[in-house]
Amino acid sequence: MDLKEKTYKIDVNHVTRVEGHGRIIVSTKEGAVKEVKLSITEANRFFENFVRGMHPAEIPWIVSRICGICCVGHQMTATKAVEAALGIEVSPQTVLLRKLLTESQFLQSHLLHVYFLAVPDYLGVQSVLPLAKTHPEVVKRALRLKKLANDYTAVFGGRMLHPMANTLKGWRKLPDLDAVAALRKRMLDAIPDLEETIGIVKTLKVPPYERETEFVSLKHPDEYALYDGDVYSSDTKSAVPVDQYRDVTNEFTVAHCTTKWSKWHRDSYFVGALARVNNNFDQLLPEAKQAAAALGLNVPCYNPYMNNVAQVVEVVHCAYNSVRMLDEVLGGGLKAEDTSYQVKAGHGIASCEVPRGILFHDYTFDENGRCIDANAVIPTSQNINNVEQDMKAFVPEMLPKMSQDELTLHMEMLLRAYDPCISCSVHMLDVEFVD
Repeated sequence: MDLKEKTYKIDVNHVTRVEGHGRIIVSTKEGAVKEVKLSITEANRFFENFVRGMHPAEIPWIVSRICGICCVGHQMTATKAVEAALGIEVSPQTVLLRKLLTESQFLQSHLLHVYFLAVPDYLGVQSVLPLAKTHPEVVKRALRLKKLANDYTAVFGGRMLHPMANTLKGWRKLPDLDAVAALRKRMLDAIPDLEETIGIVKTLKVPPYERETEFVSLKHPDEYALYDGDVYSSDTKSAVPVDQYRDVTNEFTVAHCTTKWSKWHRDSYFVGALARVNNNFDQLLPEAKQAAAALGLNVPCYNPYMNNVAQVVEVVHCAYNSVRMLDEVLGGGLKAEDTSYQVKAGHGIASCEVPRGILFHDYTFDENGRCIDANAVIPTSQNINNVEQDMKAFVPEMLPKMSQDELTLHMEMLLRAYDPCISCSVHMLDVEFVD
């Protein structure tokens, strides 16, 4: 087809296999790009206002309900922020248990996204359901791994969704050591399934597209940063403290999105698995580095579609690192700890990595220990700007090579590659209640 004949009107009103409601609009006329928009039309949510007036211990459990997928990450980040506000210090045992619970969430979320949401695109089907007939062993493997990850969360969190065991300064109910030992065995038994996962993903044909951008993630001197660290930029090759997060996110709004957008040193930046692997590759475990090599992920990597490959690399890292931490728990045992603390006025900020990227929580308390101000900056709200910038660069580059249907599919795949959690991303902080 002659380029001048390429007049396309693409309007994907509801992108499937993503959490929340996202719309993609692309318009071209005679080979010229007229419009490219990623429109987020999800309704505003009010979690920052829900927690105002609450006591400190209530907040982590409430904000975990922001998301059914990232519930652990919201709970962990909120817990750390509240503890920072109250001057609470936690024991090494508590940090170890929190890191285990955190990595269980990465396994849960990444396995769900790669197998059930992303892979169907590469196999030319609309969902995972047809694959149950054409690729039954693959689907069974996906379900086995997902159940293992769910049970992992339940062992340490008390349940697989919205866990309640973690609390300020410690653990309400310590994990059963027999359950920990059984989990360790299951993790080791799952290694062949992980190897098969690498083999499956290796066969997928990732679109050959690149756009250089800024990658932002936590960075820690001693470990692959998921639970703790400073905010690192691939542009400056330096990090800033988490309490400077507003200087990082620089939130703003656009007319066609209900979510906030972010930018730092450029017009947009990228958070998530690919950002973490790019920024922290040297701290991945050897098995994860081997997976990256097998999957053709070389850093720095500027192909956003490779975010799904980076998720698989993190699955391997978290699986092997979890076994190491489980050994630490079993070798040292667990003991009940004092979780009492003093309520006081204070302001605390914290960050964790969640599967979709860096997450910030910020709380202020009055002298009675009541929350008077709250803020959360979600990974997807930081990524939406970068997704649209990717789309704006992708369309003119690929327009001469693709039909309208092919371009539509690749736009949807591009959004899904980021694994967005759109409902999480839409927040409104300033609400005035009038009697």
